[in-house]
Amino acid sequence: MTLHSEISEQPAILRNLLAGQENNIGKIAAEIHKRDIEFVFLAARGTSDNAGRYANYLWGAYNGFAVALATPSLFTYYQKPPRLKNALVVGISQSGKSPDIVSVLSEGRKQGCMTLAITNEPDSPLARESDHVIDIQAGTEKAVAATKTYSAELMALAMLSTALEKDQVRHADLQQVPFWAEKVLSMSDHIKSIAQRYLFMERCVVLGRGFNYSTAYEWSLKLKELTYVVAEPYSSADFQHGPIAMVERGFPVMAVAPGGMVFESLLPMLKGLRDQHNAEMLVISDQDSALELAQSSIQLPAGIPEWLTPLITIIPAQLFCFHLTQAKGYNTEAPRSIRKVTETH
Repeated sequence: MTLHSEISEQPAILRNLLAGQENNIGKIAAEIHKRDIEFVFLAARGTSDNAGRYANYLWGAYNGFAVALATPSLFTYYQKPPRLKNALVVGISQSGKSPDIVSVLSEGRKQGCMTLAITNEPDSPLARESDHVIDIQAGTEKAVAATKTYSAELMALAMLSTALEKDQVRHADLQQVPFWAEKVLSMSDHIKSIAQRYLFMERCVVLGRGFNYSTAYEWSLKLKELTYVVAEPYSSADFQHGPIAMVERGFPVMAVAPGGMVFESLLPMLKGLRDQHNAEMLVISDQDSALELAQSSIQLPAGIPEWLTPLITIIPAQLFCFHLTQAKGYNTEAPRSIRKVTETH
């Protein structure tokens, strides 16, 4: 099993997750409704932290929850945990082994909160510390860079959001995600040819906004992990507040810009980056007006609702990182200096 094969497994994994966890997630949603939940307190690290960024937008927009991303050091080194009364305390971890994430859920239970683990290891310490567990059912992930477990985490979050609202239209949209994923995977050769253009890239920025703020962070993380490129993620709004000053002729800008509520704010920025800054742009979008601005473009399938685009936009980003890593002659399976399971305290 290789990184590329794990990227390619995602449609099947998402399809199996939809079938295998629907009843369990429905029961969790029902329990949330029974409790006096006022906000969500979410703990994660690394790739799973980027899934938490998706939850921040998703559960806020569709479920009315304020989502706070935990600072685990308050629970471990400082031992000064905040008051969590009436919170749903969620831990997201592929391995479920990181002690600092486990400590957040342990404290949540001590304070009488409902706790939920979203993990690929249902027998892990994190799962044992939780009242409820969503098994993302991704199977063994051997490559150090997480890919299929990330999209499965996003799917679990999306399924819970939909179950909480009992929204049949959104439920039907969820069933289409594996098909959209298959369409994007069929572009692998095109993405491989694009990657050659960036063979000597040493630094870049990755832009996204709204739901795809999470994609910007996850894409930049994969660039750092696999290709050793200094890739800085930004909300396109934050980028205008100073960082845009570093863009000069030929500076690489990766942008995730599908249609949706934030698209009209992104488009003028992309035009400015091309016309005023002469940036080197790679754009992932389903909108022709954005794609035509870029030197390199990856066209998404049409009809994906904005709230589901992060499950699809990350796949071409993963393929780009895989092909660029190969082009640079680096090891796609075992990047330097990092391990598959990182146990932070």
